[in-house]
Amino acid sequence: MEVKKLFFITFVLGSVVVSAQQKVQSTSADTKQQKKNERRDKINQLIKQEEEGALIYQKQSAFGFKFNTDAWSLFYEHGKYKTITKTSLWWLEFGERKHPKEEKVPTLSASGGFLTISSYIYGKINNFYYLKAGIGQQTLIGGKGNKNGVAVSAIYGGGFSAGLLKPYYIEIQDPSTNQREQIKYTGSNDALFLDPTIIIGKGSFGKGFNEIKFVPGVHARTALRFDYGRYNEVLSALEVGVNAEYYTQTMPMLLLNPEKKFFFNAYIALVFGKRK
Repeated sequence: MEVKKLFFITFVLGSVVVSAQQKVQSTSADTKQQKKNERRDKINQLIKQEEEGALIYQKQSAFGFKFNTDAWSLFYEHGKYKTITKTSLWWLEFGERKHPKEEKVPTLSASGGFLTISSYIYGKINNFYYLKAGIGQQTLIGGKGNKNGVAVSAIYGGGFSAGLLKPYYIEIQDPSTNQREQIKYTGSNDALFLDPTIIIGKGSFGKGFNEIKFVPGVHARTALRFDYGRYNEVLSALEVGVNAEYYTQTMPMLLLNPEKKFFFNAYIALVFGKRK
């Protein structure tokens, strides 16, 4: 009797365990199938949106070259997809700014029996370079409509600027020694620095890099980007925008002209990159 009772209890417990395992397996299978269906639906939705011209991606990386109204710059940009219309951005940019009144003066000199043609910028006292780091947002205004269309986005943001003033050297024929030498503007050598009759040309490019002066500042940027890339994974765009920068000190660039802290320019940029 005890054996039968023990067998019965064992049978019942085994049935309960098997039933529980089957239920767990069934639930697990249902959960996996549900996730699989959700993933398939999401992929189908993304494919449909892409076919309709939407820009679908997780992140993007881009390089660009800016043709500014006051010189040039290069930049790197990284974006992270937030929603179908919003992308968070951060960027790094390096460039040079020139004074609007800069003018190259050609020169002709003799050296070692050869004629040398050169040029310099009269009255220029500093090369103005800058390095900018910023964050912002890209907002989709209009999708492509189809893969061969153009997506239009607004970009805006700002951040920190590092103004870099590198002394501008010129080469002169010193009238007191009759020797060639490279000089920069010191504030007390106007007679040499501004005498066009003794200037041979500009100094060597590497001269003055060890004398760069750092000036901190801030910047803001707003633009429209026209993305004409045929495929979503390729970023090919034309960007039109404006920049504004403010520095904590005046940035001397050209003698006999007012020095400024605030700078404003417009630009056109070519942008190339990838999306994932």
